[in-house]
Amino acid sequence: MCSRLRHALGVQLLVAIFFVAITASPARAIPTFDEVRADFKPSDTVLLSREGEVLQRLRTDPTVRRGQWVPLADISPALRQALVLSEDKRFFEHSGVDWRAASAAAWGNLWNQRTRGASTITMQLAGLLDGDWRQGPGGRTVVQKLGQTVAAQVLDRRWRKDQILEAYLNLVPFRSELVGIDALSRTLFGKAAHGLDDREAAVAAALVRAPNARPALVAQRACGVLRDMQRGARIDCDALDLFTTAALQRRAFDASEGVAPHFARHLLRQRFGKDAAVPERVLSTLRAPLQRFAMQTLQQHLRELRGRNVEDGAVLVLDNATGAVLAWVGSSGQLSQASEVDGVLALRQPGSTLKPFLYGQAIAERRLTAASLVDDSPAHIATAGGLYIPQNYDRQFKGWVSVRTALAASLNVPAVRTLVMVTPDAFHRQLGAMGLPLRESGDYFGYSLALGSPEVPLLHLTNAFRTLANGGRLSPVALAALGPGRAPAFTAALDPRAAFIVGDILSDGNARARTFGTDSVLATRFWTAVKTGTSKDMRDNWAMGWSERYTVGVWVGNASGAAMHDVSGTSGAAPIWAAVMGFLHAREPSRAPKAPAGLLQAGVRFGPGPVAGGMPGGAPEPRAPLEAARSEWFLQGTQQALFAIDSIAEKAYPSRAEGQKGFKKSPTQVVDTPSAPARITAPAPGTIIALDPDIPPARQRLQFTATGDGLLWRMDGKPLGRGPRVAWLPWPGRHVVQITDARGQVLDEIRIEVRGAGVAAGAVAPPIRAAAH
Repeated sequence: MCSRLRHALGVQLLVAIFFVAITASPARAIPTFDEVRADFKPSDTVLLSREGEVLQRLRTDPTVRRGQWVPLADISPALRQALVLSEDKRFFEHSGVDWRAASAAAWGNLWNQRTRGASTITMQLAGLLDGDWRQGPGGRTVVQKLGQTVAAQVLDRRWRKDQILEAYLNLVPFRSELVGIDALSRTLFGKAAHGLDDREAAVAAALVRAPNARPALVAQRACGVLRDMQRGARIDCDALDLFTTAALQRRAFDASEGVAPHFARHLLRQRFGKDAAVPERVLSTLRAPLQRFAMQTLQQHLRELRGRNVEDGAVLVLDNATGAVLAWVGSSGQLSQASEVDGVLALRQPGSTLKPFLYGQAIAERRLTAASLVDDSPAHIATAGGLYIPQNYDRQFKGWVSVRTALAASLNVPAVRTLVMVTPDAFHRQLGAMGLPLRESGDYFGYSLALGSPEVPLLHLTNAFRTLANGGRLSPVALAALGPGRAPAFTAALDPRAAFIVGDILSDGNARARTFGTDSVLATRFWTAVKTGTSKDMRDNWAMGWSERYTVGVWVGNASGAAMHDVSGTSGAAPIWAAVMGFLHAREPSRAPKAPAGLLQAGVRFGPGPVAGGMPGGAPEPRAPLEAARSEWFLQGTQQALFAIDSIAEKAYPSRAEGQKGFKKSPTQVVDTPSAPARITAPAPGTIIALDPDIPPARQRLQFTATGDGLLWRMDGKPLGRGPRVAWLPWPGRHVVQITDARGQVLDEIRIEVRGAGVAAGAVAPPIRAAAH
């Protein structure tokens, strides 16, 4: 027997000497503690505010669940004790290899006896640091065991014991995808590593030995560890079994946690793409106090609106100068049934918030001035789908009002009349220039474009209002700091003079009084310009506005698209907007902008309204001015002293709106706005006309109308008539209708189709005869 033993030991010694020589060189390449710490990558990315405060934690590595690196001082003493007792009782005594345990294991293997493994914590860490020493499915080979032994001794000489224990606890796999003590403690116990008690520490230590064992086996081993920790104490292993089973089923470590989840996801997508590696920490442009305040204000206000069927909302705050996102609240959180939907990026109908861009375009094109009179009265506008009949929010009409009043009071009918003047296609292009590209054409939306029928995200809409704040200059939104010395690249989107006038109108509390009163929530103690909007059936409510330094956009509604109940511009989004603006300017002033070159301010008077009737006895009825005299801003060359309505041009209303150009001049109107280009106003392009079989064809007529003077009409290349209006006997087929000037130059054309109940074989279309105006 002694001969056999000496032979076996001699063979093992020769093999050991041989492989120590082979493995010594790789073992010397073990990294330092600082290198291991620097290479550690959590499965989460932490979003930091511009002040360096953690705002959001977001999982970005789906292959593993790894938390933050935890210093040994922040790890529970109970866990450190449990781990040493379970894995390496002489950890603080040996030099990386427990030769006493190794000898006992070798002796047991020689006699085929089952003994406890001799692998120390240092040896296991060597395997975690170098894949060459890592245990495979069939266990470690002799080469791996010897290499691991050498590496452990090198590691023990170069690292301190506390560094070895700290690195091991942060790198060791525990269960399933969980790696490291931070992920384990937060997932199974819902707490940080420093808070683990004896029972939790025993379960964690048991998982090191058998990460994917059945709960009963884990509990059995944990009970043994707990006995070693609490010598002489009575341990209830059955209770520990129940606790272990429950803990192994828990998933308390959420994939995302913080106050800016939607912004974090959007920022990481934009900066790093889908598959690129994401750094552990990302610095953002958000202001931490502002982000928290915006989120709390949104949630508080929506709780107050709970009885009005509104549960979702979003808030966005931009820095005017840089475009930096200062606050991004994409959802009401727990109040919402769709909290993952980002309200800042969701497409919603903007309602009246598009009106400032429409009036800005009309002013820039010199079609209107801020003092021009527009008619707020019932209008019936022919479209391809029938008559478009816009209504005001309160179902009432104000009569003749100035553009300043029409925009500030958010009157719908004057806006539609202005769009008739500007044309949907031209306004569509203007919206694109403001950073609001629409998927469909202007003709697709028609005149409802003036009232916000398309869908746009809060992000783009807020930046479009920031464009107004910057004098009509557009630049992209910035999700991260531009860096020292870098400035945003601006492009011209709107005449700066028109942008200034629109801002001046939206800051005028007196002008908005007809709709909002003189003391509404929109009135701030510092300079701001603001516009509200409500979409069809009260599905979306908006408040958009800016101050000297900031632009704030707010949306409230329901992610499901359900309608709200009795929520208006001043009760829905506006209180949130006002609160956020107040927070921004609690210690910061906001001054009105300076007028750009090319503007002048002049006094204007307004004439009385049209005569409605006479006084008893035939005395003339005294008529008050349409609006009070005031000082108004004008583009140079468009100013005039008096705006009055003496009579209405026959073709002006109700089918379209032309502002000042459609009125007969009063002797006091010394300057008139230029006329709009000639255009066919009815029927709309693409109209399909169906002939009624019950009406004799000779008695059916289609009316064509157009704007402009000296017009000649052509149907399919043949003369049809002259003047602003002609009647035509419809004939089945597709037709091209044109208006030309006296020289034959085509000014506008449309294509229509006539469908009939049937045309007799051999029938010939009736000749087209010129119709006198």
